[in-house]
Amino acid sequence: MGNGMYGAVIIDSPGLKKVDHEYVLVSSELYLGTPGSTAQVTKMRQNTPDAWVFNGIANQYAKRPLQVKAGERARFWVVAAGPSDGIAFHIVGTLFDTVYKEGAYLLKPSQAGSSQVLDLATAQGGFVETTFPEAGHYAFVDYDMRHAEAGAHGMVEVSD
Repeated sequence: MGNGMYGAVIIDSPGLKKVDHEYVLVSSELYLGTPGSTAQVTKMRQNTPDAWVFNGIANQYAKRPLQVKAGERARFWVVAAGPSDGIAFHIVGTLFDTVYKEGAYLLKPSQAGSSQVLDLATAQGGFVETTFPEAGHYAFVDYDMRHAEAGAHGMVEVSD
């Protein structure tokens, strides 16, 4: 059960403004092996997954970046599926002007300030929004670098 509780339910909330791009990223750990086997359960208990991933595949967004154009607004829905670890979602080189976590806004564009990370405990979800200022490659990571190095990272490719 612990190695298969993945997915996200995104509700189109009334009043949620349209953006140019929306992406859903489900963060989770992968424990490979025969489901329920002693070896797999031992890895879970010791918190030694085979990989940390977004949407079930390690490194997939490093190989196939998410696409945005400079000046476009993007919303990133993030769910920390676990089963054991949460996430600190961060996009290198940009700031979030909107942060929504567990049913409440922590930051809106009309407010002063910005955020660099969306921190979620296991089973929590939320979204962040940003506008990429210029063309380039913007890495996104689980800021726990153990997770990022083991597959929970990707790239947003911003074109002119």
